[in-house]
Amino acid sequence: MLQKFVYITGALDFLVGAGTWYGALSDPRPGQFVALMTLGMFLMMAAACLMWASKDMINRAPVIFWQGLVRLTAVCSVLYGVPHGLSEQWEYALVAFDGTIALTYLVGMVKVTAQSPLALLMCKTP
Repeated sequence: MLQKFVYITGALDFLVGAGTWYGALSDPRPGQFVALMTLGMFLMMAAACLMWASKDMINRAPVIFWQGLVRLTAVCSVLYGVPHGLSEQWEYALVAFDGTIALTYLVGMVKVTAQSPLALLMCKTP
């Protein structure tokens, strides 16, 4: 079940990456174009890494764990950004979506590997 969850949520990052590219290409703006194109490719790389890691979660758990931290960063950024006028209110939806995925990745990898979060943070596997 967890393997499929990681694989599917990873695959969804391809769509987000493609959407980011579409936004950059359909309305190119100075100061945003390069960042959005690079971010889109980063998201697609993350998708490929998650899909790959899902096939051997015990040995590749740090990849999934670190992606959980990336998503947790997005959650914290929205929680800080919206009240301070740095994000839009609709981005609160990311808190529910990415927050759930982040916690599943983080807790799931600790349980799958029986490693501490610190060990996974340092890319150690059983």
